[in-house]
Amino acid sequence: MDKLRALHYFVAAAEEGSFSAAARRFDVSVPAVTKLVSSLERNLGVKLLDRSTQGLALTARGTQYLESCSPLLAQLADADRALTVAGARRARTLVVGAPPLLSRTLLVPALSEWRRRHPYVHIDLRTVDFLTVKDAATRGVDVLIALGWPGSVDLVQKPLAQSRLIICASPDYWRQHGMPDRPAELANHVCPLVRTPEGTVLDLWRHTRGGVVEEVAVGGWLTCTSRDDVLQAVLLGQGVGRFADLSVWPFTRDGLLQPALVDWESSDSPPFSALIRPESKRDAVVQDFVNFLSGLLRSIEAMCSEAFGPRPSVVRPSWYASRPGRASKARE
Repeated sequence: MDKLRALHYFVAAAEEGSFSAAARRFDVSVPAVTKLVSSLERNLGVKLLDRSTQGLALTARGTQYLESCSPLLAQLADADRALTVAGARRARTLVVGAPPLLSRTLLVPALSEWRRRHPYVHIDLRTVDFLTVKDAATRGVDVLIALGWPGSVDLVQKPLAQSRLIICASPDYWRQHGMPDRPAELANHVCPLVRTPEGTVLDLWRHTRGGVVEEVAVGGWLTCTSRDDVLQAVLLGQGVGRFADLSVWPFTRDGLLQPALVDWESSDSPPFSALIRPESKRDAVVQDFVNFLSGLLRSIEAMCSEAFGPRPSVVRPSWYASRPGRASKARE
């Protein structure tokens, strides 16, 4: 007999006046409660409860036993709570990998909210490039935030939000060079470009509108391996950039970047997702952090949808698996 559980069931039945109410308190079956309380009575050799159609009533011995047991169970509950709080206060590190632009613009500013909810969790934030997630990049990381199509890795993938690629430049740049009326005109503008870890330069910008497709091979004098560097160049008025709208939302909201061609969709728009190790699926802190990320990105996605239009239907682009070179060559 599980005597501790039997004591809990007995106290609940006495307080509630019925076995069914006690069963509801512990989310167990009525027979389970009845059987264990009866076993307790047999073990003690006394009758604790009188059963009748009107419910349960404590016997004299049952009243005496309840008065003795209740303080002991309360002390045990206090001990459990003290131990739980002490355990919660032990420092724990949650290792998070994220694209640098996302960390800078969205994640770090929001982490104070997470900190209030989990004051004893230390965040170890690491920069990870997710255009190609390698096994080595996932070692020791609890939650990976992916922008793009991470491919086949031994991780559980949870969708977070869908981005929409937008064409942006500083207001000064547009004043000096004029805004394009259609994507093909981007060929006449300076466009700082990103090179993936595989060496593919993302110079092919594809847009659709009303069934019309326009692909343009853009270029300029600057190619970077970091989207942060591209963003910095564009903010300084050195050209036109293409960004996931969620990542640059603070800059567009504050007028530092001015979008163009918002009535055209980019089918290359990458999704955001969280990647976690299978053994972390039941980790409450990991799950709460993933839910925190989802809430954060979904709220910004809603604002971006209102500002730039609904989320596009996207497929993994052909350049994603291309060899070192230029994405525009993948279509040839």
